[in-house]
Amino acid sequence: MKDLTGGCLCGHIRFAAQGTPGNPHTCSCHMCQRHSGAPTLVWVSYDKADVTWTGPGGMPALWRSSEISSRAFCPVCGSTLGAVDDGPTIGLLSGSFDRPNLAGLAPLKHSYTGSRPKWWCFGAGDRRIGG
Repeated sequence: MKDLTGGCLCGHIRFAAQGTPGNPHTCSCHMCQRHSGAPTLVWVSYDKADVTWTGPGGMPALWRSSEISSRAFCPVCGSTLGAVDDGPTIGLLSGSFDRPNLAGLAPLKHSYTGSRPKWWCFGAGDRRIGG
């Protein structure tokens, strides 16, 4: 996959990610729900060395969310962008990419399914919202 770009709602924080995104998955843990205000988030991972912060704001603001990671967001518009781990990984949210519908960003698994709302159905061909 070629380099991908993205950023926040107001454009203050922008990024360029090189290479193929890893571990595309959704997560419905309570922290992701609180961070986004949504029942789930869609994540992809990159090595820190493969992500460049290109916007006028530089690197996003960080909030320490655990012993190993900080949540990343725009200090101007508040858009959530992902997480910056203490290790070599950055998790970016598919919705923050300029082209979030690319096949390489499609989730392959779902984490914390037990925390998803009970009205949310998953299943091939299931068109219901609840169930």
